[in-house]
Amino acid sequence: MSGRECYRGDVDEAWCHEAVQGVSRTFALTVDVLEEPMSTHICLGYLLCRVADTVEDAGHLPPEEQAALLRTYRDAVDPDADATIEEFRADVDAYVPAEGERNDDWEVVARSPTVLATFAALPEDVQSAVVGPVVEMVDGMAAFVERYSNEGGLRIGDAEELEEYCHYAAGTVGELVTNLLTRTDVDQDRARRMQGTAEEFGQLLQLTNVSKDVYDDYVDENNVYLPNEWLEAEGVPQEEVVEPEHRGAAARVVQRTADHARGFLDDAQTYLESMPLVHGNTLEAWSVPFLLAVGTLRELGARPEDALTERGVKISREEVFAVTHAASTTGREALADLRETISREPYEGVEQHAD
Repeated sequence: MSGRECYRGDVDEAWCHEAVQGVSRTFALTVDVLEEPMSTHICLGYLLCRVADTVEDAGHLPPEEQAALLRTYRDAVDPDADATIEEFRADVDAYVPAEGERNDDWEVVARSPTVLATFAALPEDVQSAVVGPVVEMVDGMAAFVERYSNEGGLRIGDAEELEEYCHYAAGTVGELVTNLLTRTDVDQDRARRMQGTAEEFGQLLQLTNVSKDVYDDYVDENNVYLPNEWLEAEGVPQEEVVEPEHRGAAARVVQRTADHARGFLDDAQTYLESMPLVHGNTLEAWSVPFLLAVGTLRELGARPEDALTERGVKISREEVFAVTHAASTTGREALADLRETISREPYEGVEQHAD
């Protein structure tokens, strides 16, 4: 596909589901264990967010161009604005790698007209539930890019700004999910609990990522999300966050950021325990990322310095499988016990839950 032909958007749900598998293993797990129609709704909502995220993270784009592209994309998603997805696709074309050379993220950007056309084929109430949070996310991304346009990458100043960034990056996703689940008749107490804790659910997941991905964020994207006020307190220059001579001090900031993430665990659990299983929603889809975050925070507590190296902080594939299996075979009444177990040691509970 080349030239203007690639700007045409055709409805293609199957391709959108395939695309999620390539851009996020974690979110692919979520989409896979949702039932229809929620699986497709979340798949498309995520891809809309991923287009913006790829542009925001693109180090080869000048900041002014990044912000302009994000604002054009935002207006293309918003039905009340004037821009079209074809305009965005034409504007971003100079930065999209050639077909055969682009990664999965840029393939989604290249086919953003397909993503939006497929999304536009969904029921109007679904579109209304998704568009607001996506627009807010993209607005926030553009604002951060402009704020640090002279730095060449994001440089978070303090804890308040970190939470602001995490709101745009993930709190909005919590709002999106909540909107989808409460758009029809749902117990009002349940809906209020979800609305009151959706932000915290997103903050937990994003702060966990910030804590574990310090090396990749800096080396690959020139972004430093560890707050400068915390780094300065440890005597670590923000531009030297991954340098070996600062490893011990920077690791203490990683640990402090992980501790900050842990402060959202209780509300995130409340969010899951309040979640209605409607529209094809499943508890497993959201408890898996929650429990994997618990496991990642455990590993960060044991070796925060690994977040500052290429090694990174990860939990094993075996534990991912065990957690996924447990989440699929137990109900919300087991969530607290699973969280407690996983917070202490790697989870190996497949056999105890097997038939």
